[in-house]
Amino acid sequence: MEIKTDVKDFILDNFMMGRDPEDLKDSGSLLDLNVIDSTGVLELVGFLEETFDITIEDDELIPENLDSIDKIAEYINRKKQ
Repeated sequence: MEIKTDVKDFILDNFMMGRDPEDLKDSGSLLDLNVIDSTGVLELVGFLEETFDITIEDDELIPENLDSIDKIAEYINRKKQ
């Protein structure tokens, strides 16, 4: 799935420097694994909006939508429908 690949590549390139890429699992919590922080979430949102041509509303900035690669891909698919 291209969405997951694009998101994973962005996270690896921007937030995983010096860490083992194998630590980034599609279902793993990005916050719990200390992959991204609140500033990182804003960077991720900017990337998602630009890359997938979507608008992420403030009330959509919740872990259910953005806390793992799997959840991000599901969220983007819902937004694109």
